[in-house]
Amino acid sequence: MTRFTTRPEILGTFGVVTSTHWIASAVGMSILEKGGNAYDAAAATGFVLQVVEPHLNGPGGDLPVIHYSSATDRVEVVCGQGPAPASATIERYKAEGLSLIPGDGMLSTVIPGAFDGWMLMLRDHGRLPLREVLAPAIHYAREGHPMLPRVSATIAGLAPFFEKEWPTSHATWLPGGEAPAPHALFRNPVLADTWERLLDEAETKSGREAQIEAARDCFYRGFIAEAIARFVERTEVVDGSGERHKGVLSAQDLASYSATVEAPLLGDYHGWTVAKTGPWGQGPVLLQALALLDGSGIEHVDPVGADFVHLVAEAMKLAYADREVYYGDPAFVDVPLETLLSRDYNDERRKLMGSTASFGLRPGTVPGHEEQVARMMKIIDGLGVSETGVYEPTMAHLSEKRGDTVHIDVIDRWGNMVSATPSGGWLQSSPIIPELGFCLNSRAQMFLLDEGLPTSLAPGKRPRTTLTPSIALRDGRAELAFGTPGGDQQDQWQLSLFLRLVHSEANLQEAIDQPLFHTTHFPASFYPRQRQPGHIMVEESFGDGVIEELRRRGHSVEVAPEWSIGRLTAARHGADGLLRAAATPRLMQAYAIGR
Repeated sequence: MTRFTTRPEILGTFGVVTSTHWIASAVGMSILEKGGNAYDAAAATGFVLQVVEPHLNGPGGDLPVIHYSSATDRVEVVCGQGPAPASATIERYKAEGLSLIPGDGMLSTVIPGAFDGWMLMLRDHGRLPLREVLAPAIHYAREGHPMLPRVSATIAGLAPFFEKEWPTSHATWLPGGEAPAPHALFRNPVLADTWERLLDEAETKSGREAQIEAARDCFYRGFIAEAIARFVERTEVVDGSGERHKGVLSAQDLASYSATVEAPLLGDYHGWTVAKTGPWGQGPVLLQALALLDGSGIEHVDPVGADFVHLVAEAMKLAYADREVYYGDPAFVDVPLETLLSRDYNDERRKLMGSTASFGLRPGTVPGHEEQVARMMKIIDGLGVSETGVYEPTMAHLSEKRGDTVHIDVIDRWGNMVSATPSGGWLQSSPIIPELGFCLNSRAQMFLLDEGLPTSLAPGKRPRTTLTPSIALRDGRAELAFGTPGGDQQDQWQLSLFLRLVHSEANLQEAIDQPLFHTTHFPASFYPRQRQPGHIMVEESFGDGVIEELRRRGHSVEVAPEWSIGRLTAARHGADGLLRAAATPRLMQAYAIGR
């Protein structure tokens, strides 16, 4: 008997696209219909998401991609996470009277990397001309798109602040002085003009690859870079610190930037191999959590029961504790990943996973890193305890003023697979650059203003982002692409999804529909970087019995409404040749399409 799901699991053989907005998913599918491949479709989807979910990502943001190429039979990471500007020194920021980098405004900006990440991926793997990829985003920016109620509420909530402090944002997001009504058509013609001018300049070159290279030059060394640099130089605005600050991003920072391609980190689990980014992202925590759970007996427990929630939460507490004291840009710091992901290390760490909830933050001690661990723990203790158990800004019970992320999974008829988690540059990040129609990012808030630590601010260093797409191979064959927005919760929700797919007979939609949970036991990656020891948030759909059992085990349980946690999407290429896709019903925006 077929079990009820909120939506059908999409099945087909031609191609599947799933993302966090139905328009973007439809655009991605249209690109596949035009003969584009997964890379073209993912990029077109991504650029449309910048238009229709501007509170969650934008052209000035950042981008990690994990993809599988059927032509090369390789999984690779495209890193579009921009680093700190050359003038972003701890000394400079402390001279501004700061102890933490604000979560918005001009000082929180790193080099925008998303555009170059998309262009690098398209140049190396795409098929269609750049104009065809950008055309849908230009259409929705110029002709309008239905304003999501959540975006409308975000803008309305920020209206007084924008009017007083960020007038360029007020002009863009409140045309005529009024916040756009839910579902009303909203236009950003300045952004459409920016992309049109970029295409016109790129098309002075002959050939697809040459035009993409010209577009990269246009963004980072041409009129877009010039407009960004002028705005940063001339603009001083109030940020989360309550004070006015100017930014430090320069034209030279932009001119010297390029996205990169690197090998993924790999972790094996029950016949599967999961591919994640390096420790400049939080992706390795999922691999470590799998290593901790391999041997815990989790494959034998009810995937919606108290044992499952308890084991996953306790494993995540340990993996995220190690994230806090060890992760950073590996070009700058020694991250002992070989140890952190090793069987011996995690066999020992697993012994800390008891039958009751833990409340202490317990990183492991890797030889040679003792002083680093002690210093990080002292800093964490000084950050204090949060009053909210939520780090995920798009959930219904959060302030409408916080930004977040989007996600895309695409598989085409040739077997190419793309998983991307664009973020940053959302409308809450910093003021709109009036000549361009978009704003910059606030990813620098993830740096610390203390010297000599993995996440210490330094020029040219990548912030340790939360963005973490996933691809999984089964018996060496690329099969599954998945991910979610959600800041520090991203790998927690992905872990539950992956375990439920591996250890039960649930299809993609069934697994995504099952109740979700997460812990905020460890420090948030976002300003003001606090934590809630022992806290766990669970959807009420787990049922009273599970919730009470978790409380009996000592967890500090916060119950969230059903269908309120997580924004998972996933796509699968089965050994039988069938393509599958699914998307969460939560927030009623994500959609999977395919045939």
